[in-house]
Amino acid sequence: MGNLAIIPARGGSKRIPRKNIKSFLGKPIIAYSIENAINSNLFDEVMVSTDDQEIAEIAKSFGAKVPFLRSERNANDEATTFEVLNEVIAEYAKQGKYFDYTCCLYATAPFTSANRLNQAFSKITGNKLKSIFPVVEFSFPIQRALKIDNGIVNFVNPEEKNSRSQDLEKRYHDAGQFYFMKTSVITEGEEIVGNSAGTIVISELEAQDIDSETDWSLAELKFRLK
Repeated sequence: MGNLAIIPARGGSKRIPRKNIKSFLGKPIIAYSIENAINSNLFDEVMVSTDDQEIAEIAKSFGAKVPFLRSERNANDEATTFEVLNEVIAEYAKQGKYFDYTCCLYATAPFTSANRLNQAFSKITGNKLKSIFPVVEFSFPIQRALKIDNGIVNFVNPEEKNSRSQDLEKRYHDAGQFYFMKTSVITEGEEIVGNSAGTIVISELEAQDIDSETDWSLAELKFRLK
């Protein structure tokens, strides 16, 4: 038993080619996730789930394990993260290895730190949660979001159009960095975001979606500032 860190990193990436091993301020972006997981001292195993031999070799050079390659079924665009995690857990079970907690840590999450991972683990175990993940507050109240229909703009929630921003309840979105959970959440097909899910609120400076080259440049700029 113990804790397992899974870093999903398939080879195919259409918007940013070879995204998971693209250089981010001098080293492959996946290296940050590997090093943070290792430096947290939380995990009995830090592994990378990939279908790509080059990614596997780079991952191993930074200290991760790649005990098996991802199946072809879970290496396409349609495969979900949950399916990938399930496959990894099942493969370890075949080897007689079982884990109490699993952390899915994304390969393109350089802002995650060993301290944040430890904070998450302390919170999930201390509060008897089933899962926990970081979130970021929306920078503008989503209750005052606008929509455009046939060129005409209007409020999505017209009842809030005269509300003051400071009077509206805060809303958050997933930071897209990691999910720490009881392994049973995966094996039993439970919802990661459910009644027993907790969270850590992080700042906008600690997160950046990386889906385009512009996002990549913004992430590097934020990382330097951080």
